[in-house]
Amino acid sequence: MQPSTDHLVHWLLSSLELETTLFHAGQYCGTWRAAPSGFMRAGFHLVLKGNCWLHLPESRDSIPLEQGDAVFFLRETLHYLNPSKSPDDPSRCRIREGQMTPIDESIPDAVALVCGFFNFKSGLSEMLLSSFPDYLVIRSDNEELVGARAIFDLILAEAKTSGDAPSPLIVRLTDLLFFYAIRQLASTQKISAGLWAVVQSPEFARLLEAMIREPEKSWPVEAMADFSHMSRATFFKRFSRIAGQSPNLFLAMVRMKIAAQLLRQGRSITQTAEKVGYQSESAFSKAFKKIIGQQPGAYQRASLDMKSGLSEAAHGRVM
Repeated sequence: MQPSTDHLVHWLLSSLELETTLFHAGQYCGTWRAAPSGFMRAGFHLVLKGNCWLHLPESRDSIPLEQGDAVFFLRETLHYLNPSKSPDDPSRCRIREGQMTPIDESIPDAVALVCGFFNFKSGLSEMLLSSFPDYLVIRSDNEELVGARAIFDLILAEAKTSGDAPSPLIVRLTDLLFFYAIRQLASTQKISAGLWAVVQSPEFARLLEAMIREPEKSWPVEAMADFSHMSRATFFKRFSRIAGQSPNLFLAMVRMKIAAQLLRQGRSITQTAEKVGYQSESAFSKAFKKIIGQQPGAYQRASLDMKSGLSEAAHGRVM
């Protein structure tokens, strides 16, 4: 990965606002089925011990999972896990079966899992992940993700010592594992369209860097085309194909990513609007709401409240 590409990948990752909820951590024995039941959200499964199968009824796929493998669902996908290669009756695929107990490595043929849900807290997060598939299967023997083994081992250690009350550190470690996997996949695999594809594009990565440096610049399509040494028509066609959207919408997304970061840092709405090229606060608020999903003021209050809560919690632990 080139240094400039590495910088852009890290810049995009900083836009992902992830809220992880741990559903359960433990092990199954005998006949069991781990299913989302009434829940249909983005989520994850980590196989800490043993082997099992991931079944996807809608695509009729069955995928073997081994110890050390992880599955991240980036959007709602009907699925379940069980110990059998043969899929169950589709009418039962949402029904959980079997009792999860604390991890005990002395029990043979048991399967230990950590399962939970993701919530991507801003519209920009969903846009950043839109070019990825519905789910990612991370294999323990993937040489590109060898560094993730240390994170996985920490999750296993926490799960084994948690007992009936799962350690809150499992959630934080899962976040790290997810970000690590996304970074490696975005850096090493060709993505056909979207923001990540622009990062990988020799034609347009420098343009993205320029937009980040000077978001207050007007950046009409003609200026983008000149910067990329193309005619307006050629630029618009090529950029739209790679980005999966028009240059103007892409520019708005870049600006709102920067704006969200500035608001989290405590900048005023007026200062933020000017920094990302808006002379009108109302026009900025409209664009921010369209892309992020919240008004700038509400977004900033929620972000600062969360930061304050985390600071108070850390202070309480120290005291």
